[in-house]
Amino acid sequence: MKPWRNVQWTEKRRDELMKMIRDYKPLMPSVSRVRILMIGPVGAGKSSFFNSINSVFMGRMTSKAMSGSAGTSLTTQFRTYPVKDGREGKPLPFVLCDTMGLEEQSGAGLDIDDISSILQGHVPDRYKFNPTTPFQPDEQKASRPASLQEKIHCVVYVIDATKISLMSSKLEERLAAIRKKVNTLGIPQMVLMTKVDEACPDVEEDLQNIYITSYIKTKVQEVSSRLGVPVSCVLPVKNYSQELELELNCDVLLLTALQQMLNFADDYFDDVDPIEDNLIK
Repeated sequence: MKPWRNVQWTEKRRDELMKMIRDYKPLMPSVSRVRILMIGPVGAGKSSFFNSINSVFMGRMTSKAMSGSAGTSLTTQFRTYPVKDGREGKPLPFVLCDTMGLEEQSGAGLDIDDISSILQGHVPDRYKFNPTTPFQPDEQKASRPASLQEKIHCVVYVIDATKISLMSSKLEERLAAIRKKVNTLGIPQMVLMTKVDEACPDVEEDLQNIYITSYIKTKVQEVSSRLGVPVSCVLPVKNYSQELELELNCDVLLLTALQQMLNFADDYFDDVDPIEDNLIK
């Protein structure tokens, strides 16, 4: 069967992707690292994605971000996670920003105003969210736009492949409201579809089946139509969770998704007016 997306499952490809990510420089000279914001329901795999990427570059399993499947969000602070190129290595050219999970009921989880403040670069690292009152930027800061360096350059919705069909209309509405906000700010968006191995036995057996099985393809189409994001912007991945060793196929999918995030950030920088950027600096 012909795969519906082509992937080279080789060490050469993994090394190429790692090199491209290491050597990446944002199109904007004023930005040293791309800021990628991860948004999604509780337990979808936002913190696990960071841990997985960190593990790939460390060459061993790591778990810096608290991850788990607690019913309510384990991440209650806004966290920005830089990733280093190996233990003694220099920081890589991106930062993964982790938010509280989107809870079903309003009054819990992340508020749309909080997300708006994060997107515009007003929320500091380790800010603790309060579900009852949205973030209040201090007056002085809020009146001047944040620098391009502090803003979010790409938004990634992290969605569990096993739960797409079970997504409540409440959650869909919340995601739609967020997407609208992100659109008005002109920030590129994509979907990271996690837990593909749990969703499909063929993929659990061999990750290389991911673009051969029609089941994953239908899931990608379903999440695309539910979230209003093009199919080409939906990337299925398997985060590391209970593995003790890194695995080539897993690495290739994770790195491909990260590379795509950097490409999308470049699309954002392409559209930024250099004059506006100079004014803000």
